[in-house]
Amino acid sequence: MEILPIKRAILSVTDKSGLPELAQFLQKQGVEIVSTGGTKRILEQNGIKVISISEVTNFPEILDGRVKTLHPHVHAGILADKDNPQHHETLKTLNLNFFDLICVNLYNFKMAMDQSLGLRDAIEQIDIGGPTLLRAGAKNFHSVCVLPDPKFYSEFQQEYLKHQGISIDFRKKMAAYTFNLTSNYDRMISDYLSQHTS
Repeated sequence: MEILPIKRAILSVTDKSGLPELAQFLQKQGVEIVSTGGTKRILEQNGIKVISISEVTNFPEILDGRVKTLHPHVHAGILADKDNPQHHETLKTLNLNFFDLICVNLYNFKMAMDQSLGLRDAIEQIDIGGPTLLRAGAKNFHSVCVLPDPKFYSEFQQEYLKHQGISIDFRKKMAAYTFNLTSNYDRMISDYLSQHTS
């Protein structure tokens, strides 16, 4: 798919900078926005219509937020290949919908390190759902756009207005950035845990 229309998005971010403006832009384009926890609250406070991730999964956020997006009703919509008729049929049979945009950034584990938190408190800042969403979307960049950093929000909007969708080149650029980001994130955690091995 050369130009990807954006009809349905997941927004779930730790860094809220630029979030209301991005969401207002998406809403203006008629994009359905699905969100979680604190991100959802910020969006609603700014007058954005939001669907809770729990409405998509038909399952509550559990374990103090450790499990909320890790669900096939989410990941099927991210990983389905829009160029594959069988994938379309599978989603239709299961009454699931595609996602087009995954706007996610990660828990700030570096801040936990800088605060010298105890090991158990620090590991609560290890993001699991975020990297999983990002990596799934990045793998499927032919069908999905990932937006892993607020610094790309403006470029994303310019892309959308230029093409009435998002080009394959921009999606591939975001995918490459995402895999580099998650690789560095994992390395930081690995180094931290290695230093705290008894």
